[in-house]
Amino acid sequence: MRDLFITANILLTFPVIFMRPYVGITMWCWLSYMNPHRLTWGWAYSMPFALGVAAITIVGFVISREPKRFPLNAMSVLIVMITIWVSITTVFAIVPDQAAVKWDRTIKILAMTFVTMVLVTNRERLQALIWIIVISLGFYGVKGGIFAILTAGNYRVWGPANTFIGDNNQLAFSLLVVMPLMRYLQVTTENIWIRRALGISMVLTGLAVFASYSRGALLAATVMALMLLLRARRKLMIVMGLVVVLSVGVAFAPEQWIERMNTLETYEEDGSAMGRFDAWKFAFEVAKRNPIFGGGFLVQFEHELFMEYVPEAVKPRAFHSIYFEVLGEHGFIGLGLFTILGLVSAYNCRWIRARTKYRTELRWAHELSTMIFLSLVGYAVGGAFLNMAFYDLFYHLLTIVMVAKILVHQNLTNTIKAKVQTPAPVPGATPALPAYQARNDFLVSNR
Repeated sequence: MRDLFITANILLTFPVIFMRPYVGITMWCWLSYMNPHRLTWGWAYSMPFALGVAAITIVGFVISREPKRFPLNAMSVLIVMITIWVSITTVFAIVPDQAAVKWDRTIKILAMTFVTMVLVTNRERLQALIWIIVISLGFYGVKGGIFAILTAGNYRVWGPANTFIGDNNQLAFSLLVVMPLMRYLQVTTENIWIRRALGISMVLTGLAVFASYSRGALLAATVMALMLLLRARRKLMIVMGLVVVLSVGVAFAPEQWIERMNTLETYEEDGSAMGRFDAWKFAFEVAKRNPIFGGGFLVQFEHELFMEYVPEAVKPRAFHSIYFEVLGEHGFIGLGLFTILGLVSAYNCRWIRARTKYRTELRWAHELSTMIFLSLVGYAVGGAFLNMAFYDLFYHLLTIVMVAKILVHQNLTNTIKAKVQTPAPVPGATPALPAYQARNDFLVSNR
């Protein structure tokens, strides 16, 4: 029954997507982040719904009358360069068959990112994109928070199996990165009930993050809290709130959770942590011997090569770091492009904040850039311990910042043009009336 319900809901949107391709972007996000078909137990579990949505979206976009203008700026050009580069490194991959599998998945994500850049052309569509991301990942945050309360945090919170967020660490990472977007929606929404619902959702999502037992998420949350404290106006209130939350959390935290977090101090005794060091050493060795192209996607699972470069390792390990993942798979050039991409996105956030600080009509952009910056900080810190370099969420964050910058620039340009076109008042002359007011006065006087 659940399979039929999910499938029917997805198929019913196909005609709408064909006529309005932007709807396909929201459906793609829903399927990519929430993975509703993974909540079934039958034939719908493995159906390629996302591929179908992507195909109809692209076809509908091609034949639609919407303007097809690809935004040319530093952000979009860098993503194009990364797309080309990972394709080149796949050609020279050490393990071509395995590399082709991950390349196929990555290229689909990047292709839909380009379609999103073209179709998200106004604030309404941008807002809808943010909402669907928050709802899709927030579902697991609220669900996980309730589970943590009911079980008193004695069991880990996991995501849906066979997805980007199936692992407890990946889920915690995603929830942590999306929480600032929840806050953005809360502060820019006028409906008090929606604001309250988002507030409760953030609390439950925070509980889900800590109940995931993810040490990387704990570190990322700490850094994000410090960044928020530096940018906040009411620093004393935030400090007091953090002290209360931490005190209550430590007092009621299960013993196994505290033991898990204590391994941060004794990482040399943790096999998982030492395995990551082996993987990082392997990534550097691969990049050192193949500095231009790296080893290609999934090179870390070439058993003989891994043991040759890191003979002290027990077995091959995943890179467990976005930085070493890109370095090992795509060389120093790939890592350079990836790093510049993050720096440009941070600069765009700063650009928006500086130009919208005192403009009431652009308050939404000011709040959005602040929260996106926190999300990027969470991604940069939490991603240091996970293979999430080609996760949809990162590229959607970049797209959101890019579109917000374009909209802010358009607003500022239109404002300047309006001021330039307004004639200066002549001394002693009667001020000119606005066009609509002059027309109304004319109609009244000729009744």
